[in-house]
Amino acid sequence: MFRKILRTVAAIIVGGAISLPVLAGTTWDMPIVWPDGNFHVKNARVFAEEVNKATGGKVTINIHPGGSLGFKGPEMLTVMRDGLVPIGELLLNQQVGEAPLMGLEATPYLSSGYSDLAKLHQHWLPHVQEVAKQFNQKFLYIVPWPRQYVYTKVPASSVADLKGIKIRTYNRSTTGMFNRIGMTSVQLPWGEVVPSLAAGTIDAVTTSASSGVDGKFWEFLKYMYPTSHVWSSNVVSVNLDAWNSLTPLTRIAIEGVAKRLQPQFWDVSKAEDAAKVKILTDNGVILGEVTTSMLKDMQEKTAPMLAETIESIGDPAGQIIDAYKNELK
Repeated sequence: MFRKILRTVAAIIVGGAISLPVLAGTTWDMPIVWPDGNFHVKNARVFAEEVNKATGGKVTINIHPGGSLGFKGPEMLTVMRDGLVPIGELLLNQQVGEAPLMGLEATPYLSSGYSDLAKLHQHWLPHVQEVAKQFNQKFLYIVPWPRQYVYTKVPASSVADLKGIKIRTYNRSTTGMFNRIGMTSVQLPWGEVVPSLAAGTIDAVTTSASSGVDGKFWEFLKYMYPTSHVWSSNVVSVNLDAWNSLTPLTRIAIEGVAKRLQPQFWDVSKAEDAAKVKILTDNGVILGEVTTSMLKDMQEKTAPMLAETIESIGDPAGQIIDAYKNELK
């Protein structure tokens, strides 16, 4: 019902029936699918507080975590485009159905860590921002998730040990990857992961240590393996109609906050992994070793995905990857 009301109001506004001038008390509602306590939510709260200070109280951002406004992660790009909310947070690689280029970052084993990822972003993000404009929005800041794990009920020392296990994946890239190594991918948004574990419809999950704690995986899964197979990032995005209704000075102030906080938020992400792994292991999850042969096997089986991804996206994916690889040399 809430979403229907939002869509109706948005349609009226876009149609010009209502004019909404920006006054001193502009308030934006910001949906986030991750639960309260997740580091992306904490970052967003810091951002909202600093925006309020920087704008002298002219812009207030109310954070709504846990999908409480009814929007799912994979639909956030269009939610923002349609102005159902003025600002939101979204996982880029979940938007590939609408904007394939946003999934390039999450190609298996394209980046080995934060340093590589920062180099990739230098070449990739300018193009992603142009795509965002086509969806009537602007990205304010971007923060990567920590490294990824494979959580299982059984021990695994080789790819063969994973064969046939039903694993929750979260986008096209991870779905394709785990199918290639012999697992059975079940693509699910975050809100359906814990219920699926409880129902026994999945027996493994790929996600970060942060989400492992959010979902209390120790209640369902026994092992976690630091495969670091993909890196992915979340952005905070603002609808351009809402953005352009602000005064130039207010926009400059908000951009300044985003630019200042983004490096701090990356540091939060870096520290997040170790802290959440400790919580998981303290609760009984066993941190397993990814053997050299297991890693090599995973990399070899998924290696063709880069060329396939570039071909499916088209320009400018190839140029981005070429520039990125040249910088890594």
